[in-house]
Order: sequence, then structure tokens, then C-alpha cells
Amino acid sequence: MSTLDNETIEKELDGLDGWERADAKTIERHFSFQDFLTGISFVDKISQHAEEVQHHPHITIDHTAITVRLSTHDQGGITEKDINSAQAYNRIFDEIT
Repeated sequence: MSTLDNETIEKELDGLDGWERADAKTIERHFSFQDFLTGISFVDKISQHAEEVQHHPHITIDHTAITVRLSTHDQGGITEKDINSAQAYNRIFDEIT
């Protein structure tokens, strides 16, 4: 698996609600929840997904705000794994909220 080129990344991000480039090698999204425990439930569900696909995000929890960052470190940038995970996390978010 290789990193995606900038044009492909931008095209993919256009179709990914809420996701943006954090830097050249990372995409991120800020998720907001009504209460702390709903956010923690979201983190639990995306953690389960990450284990299933063996692709783990960087997660920051700040009360009802959760920030998720994705990058494929062993490839040195953004790959299809990151795009697929972002799509899955959006689906999980939609199911919870």
C-alpha cells in the first residue's frame, strides 16, 4: 500500500463530511457530542473498528469533543486505510447521534 497523492486526498476529503488535512501526512475530524458518555461510547466503537482492521487512530478526548487523527505511519502519510477508516468513523458517528 502506498500513500495517496494530493489530488486524490483532496478528492476523497470532498466526500468525507467533516474531515480535513491536519498536515501533509494526516487527516482529522472534530466530533461533538451532547454528553461525555456518548463521546466515550463513540471512542469505544471506533476502537473496536480499529482493532478489526488493525489501523489505529490518534484520539483526543476533551469532555464532549473528540478529535480523531488518521495517518498510516509505516507508509509515511495518508493511504486508502485512512480514507476507509474515516468513512467508517462517520458511519459510527451517524449511528450514535
